[in-house]
Amino acid sequence: MKQLSILILGLWLSATSLFAQDNTAIEGVIGDQLQAFNDRDVATAWSYASPNIKRLFGSEGNFGAMVQQAYPMVWDNADVRFLDLRDVGGFIWQRVMIRDEQGVLHMLEYQMVQTADGWQINGVQLLPAPDVGA
Repeated sequence: MKQLSILILGLWLSATSLFAQDNTAIEGVIGDQLQAFNDRDVATAWSYASPNIKRLFGSEGNFGAMVQQAYPMVWDNADVRFLDLRDVGGFIWQRVMIRDEQGVLHMLEYQMVQTADGWQINGVQLLPAPDVGA
């Protein structure tokens, strides 16, 4: 019984360590892409996109134009905070709070996929603002 408990504890610690490593890598990819947008380095931002995103937009120019139009808070981000990392049905989602240049907070979720090139961004969802009222 003691050996089974040790085995379970060992597996849990191993999984926790791997998840922490993935979390750090995922935050690095998202943070680096956000910095690339601030630097107007669309080619570098494009390099963090998954093969699916690259097929969808076809070129870094199309991708950059889409981000600038549809996600201005990503294009001009002033502050980034990484919140929870979740596995939902086998899909990895990183929740990110971004403060735009005007000081407005936005919540986004990044879908991440692991590829031969490491973690890449497979999509972004802008989450609705929470209802806050009197």
